[in-house]
Amino acid sequence: MIRFEQVSVTYGDAGAPAVQGVDLTVPEGELCLLVGPSGVGKSTVLNAISGLVPHFTGGTLHGRVTVDGRDTRTHRPRELADVVGTVGQDPLSHFVTDTVEDELAYGMESLGLAPDVMRRRVEETLDLLGLAGLRDRAITTLSGGQQQRVAIGSVLTTHPKVLVLDEPTSALDPAAAEEVLAMLQRLVHDLGTTVLLAEHRLERVVQYADQVILLPAPGAAPVIGEPAEIMAISPVHPPVVALGRAAGWSPLPLTVRDARRKAGALRERLAGRSPAAPDAAAGAPPAPGEAAAPVAEATGLSVRRGRIDALHRVGLAVRPGETVALMGRNGAGKSTLLNTLVGMHEPAAGSVRVSGAVPHRTGPRDLLRRVGLVPQEPRDLLYADTVGAECAAADADAGAAPGSCRALVTRLLPDVPDGTHPRDLSEGQRLALALAVVLTARPPLLLLDEPTRGLDYAAKARLVEVLRGLAAEGHAIVLATHDVELAAELAHRVVILADGEIVADGPTAEVVVASPAFAPQVAKVLAPLPWLTVPQVTHALAELEHTA
Repeated sequence: MIRFEQVSVTYGDAGAPAVQGVDLTVPEGELCLLVGPSGVGKSTVLNAISGLVPHFTGGTLHGRVTVDGRDTRTHRPRELADVVGTVGQDPLSHFVTDTVEDELAYGMESLGLAPDVMRRRVEETLDLLGLAGLRDRAITTLSGGQQQRVAIGSVLTTHPKVLVLDEPTSALDPAAAEEVLAMLQRLVHDLGTTVLLAEHRLERVVQYADQVILLPAPGAAPVIGEPAEIMAISPVHPPVVALGRAAGWSPLPLTVRDARRKAGALRERLAGRSPAAPDAAAGAPPAPGEAAAPVAEATGLSVRRGRIDALHRVGLAVRPGETVALMGRNGAGKSTLLNTLVGMHEPAAGSVRVSGAVPHRTGPRDLLRRVGLVPQEPRDLLYADTVGAECAAADADAGAAPGSCRALVTRLLPDVPDGTHPRDLSEGQRLALALAVVLTARPPLLLLDEPTRGLDYAAKARLVEVLRGLAAEGHAIVLATHDVELAAELAHRVVILADGEIVADGPTAEVVVASPAFAPQVAKVLAPLPWLTVPQVTHALAELEHTA
């Protein structure tokens, strides 16, 4: 169905190809997973299938890409639209209409389908993706995860033979991600749809893949094979695979169920031990200023967005040195709470204070030194033409010493030159740049909305290291995330929101383990033992070997 023949792609004046030596075949009716570190060219490979490369993105394509027999060099994206459906990393750039139902119908209208067929497919897709209650909503009022589902649905209604998805679950809560992946499986198994997807959250998707394509490094030829075979050599792999490597299991498990079957001896070795304090961020009290006054405090906070009660009587206090993870299903109010803390929404009732100031009544320059927000869409913070110019502007705005922002960028994004345009960065790289811009002002309160979206495991580990260092220095951190692994590794507390209300607030180890939807893979494998992360387990195993 999809054939790459010695394909390489070079953009503009780049000194080296973005991808090189791609020679592979994806058969009809298979779910193929594309993996690799951030910036290795996964999006380029996906865009070559839809014809966006080179017709839309520019650059030079050598070799040949065919989809259902059509050569993408001679068929532009619109001439492939009936065969290939594409959902990119940024759902907002995908939308053409204003409401959910209109967006689902738009692609079918473009293909000239009959009205009765369109109506039936819209209803099927609304039910399939759990969007029926949102059919009349304006797309701009939806949460990021809801927008992601609409973007996927708008492609599904045209019934493409090939479905190409770039980070399809990155903005979805665990339950919604499971629904989308189950839906993709039904398309593959029941309709013979060919699905090729790139995803960094491999713990969600690797068990569904028929084959895995690994791009090990920029410009390196891909490696293709069975999921277990590729995960054994891949530099990016889910926690359950990392646990299997640490425990010496063979073959490596891809699912929690497989890992639990192998974990009996490991549970016996760890019985009676507790996670080491430095690695057990979850539930550990913040070292500095636990009794200090809150950096941020909301009391009886209610926020309305149009006709919707986005938050209802929320009470939350965050102290210096504390890291709090906001979790909950899409549309629960997580982003609204962060935006209210940074002054973007005025409370309908109750109060909110950040570092002694009322956010929505405080000027931007003053607020910048009290609180910083890294939004879901990092491009909202990036305006300059180069990475170097962004760093210089961030230093000037924050009154920081020249080079401060650049040092943070180097720490988070090794090997990204100053002359690179932010739009040429991958989604994960743009996120890291936006984080560096915000951190330059060193605000007492740092807010992050889905901070690991588009990040591979290595980049996420660097982010965790930076945020832990900030917490140790006394910065308060609040992050809205669907990444249960990040919450387990980084957060002292987890706050779960549902329909704008707080339904759980407590130490991470207690809250995430109490809910199967929010429990990390290691906790599921080693339950009822109190282990949450692979570093905790590897540290304990190293101690056991040392004392043996």
